[in-house]
Amino acid sequence: MDKRVYPLATKVIELAGTERPADAVLRLVIRDAGHVGKQTAGELSEMVFGYYRWRAFVTPGRTLEYNLHESEDLVRRFTEQPASFSAEDLKRSVPEWVFDEMADVPTAWLRSLQAEPRLWLRSRTGNSGRVLREVPGSVAAPHVLAPEALYYPGKADLFKTTPFQHGVFEIQDIASQAVGTLCAPRHGDRWWDTCAGEGGKTMHLCDLMENKGTVWATDRVEWRLKQLRIRARRAQIFNFRVALWDGSATPPAEGRCNGILIDAPCSGIGTWQRNPHARWTTSPKDLHELAAIQLSMLNNVVDAVKPGGRIVYSVCTLSRAETTAVANAFTAAHPDFEPLVLGADKGASAQRWIWPQDLGGNGMFIAAWKKKKAAGQLTAPE
Repeated sequence: MDKRVYPLATKVIELAGTERPADAVLRLVIRDAGHVGKQTAGELSEMVFGYYRWRAFVTPGRTLEYNLHESEDLVRRFTEQPASFSAEDLKRSVPEWVFDEMADVPTAWLRSLQAEPRLWLRSRTGNSGRVLREVPGSVAAPHVLAPEALYYPGKADLFKTTPFQHGVFEIQDIASQAVGTLCAPRHGDRWWDTCAGEGGKTMHLCDLMENKGTVWATDRVEWRLKQLRIRARRAQIFNFRVALWDGSATPPAEGRCNGILIDAPCSGIGTWQRNPHARWTTSPKDLHELAAIQLSMLNNVVDAVKPGGRIVYSVCTLSRAETTAVANAFTAAHPDFEPLVLGADKGASAQRWIWPQDLGGNGMFIAAWKKKKAAGQLTAPE
């Protein structure tokens, strides 16, 4: 191991905080250190995130370097003897407030949080075989909710591979893939991805529509939409439009939609395996403030849906406040929308939970509604 790893990891942890996420600090520290190779950067990342996974288990009052060694031992022990950690032990891996804010805290979820996350790929429709051939080490792992999913346990830089450069696959968590599958857009539809970010779900919707119809992709931040344009150009995806949207009741374009996806900003509890630092910087206050924003966004898109059209709400969190409470409040406030069953598999329902221990990715909550037609009203042309 590079002798710089421990002091660099210590620096990252000292600088990280509520306003400075560890992953962002990690990138800056690597950049400023100079001449940090890929192997050293990987070791540093594993050390920092391993520390945050096991932070509650290390000895208080000791130096950070001592605690880093302790967390390394815990990682090793968990890898080799996972059963040596009891259900009671694993409760320490999350803040105490979690047990008040979640309807259910399965031990299997707590155990999944302590494992290394999987890197998931989504092949473009019908291209899984090519990815398997051209990305050595990739493993097909199709699921009814993510039929083009593969995971990659290797260490290669996937961004430099030929199939990635040619737009044959995207790096996208399996739970995010499930959201696009459950939206089930049709050829020729008009969809609106309200919180598109850098475009992972937008591109999936476009792919499912086979470049037919239109997806409006909006975000409140311009640089994210620029990244979407770059990604879509590489992937040869063209059936989308972009616009800024601040969550208000003013839609980004005229005309109503067959479907609206609100992948809303949330606390990210469902990503705590991948982002363990967030466990210790998120508070119950954050959950309830975000829930108010989520419900406001849902309320502000209702007039943009065609009769017979749908709203799909997704959040990568597992708290009651941001999931069932928001969905139930929307249902109660909008009798012109009826809950819509998502999917045709055995888990199909109008409110769906995707747990990390079930699919091996992020945790996700998804709810959907269909806009009712007035008596004698025909569905708007599609």
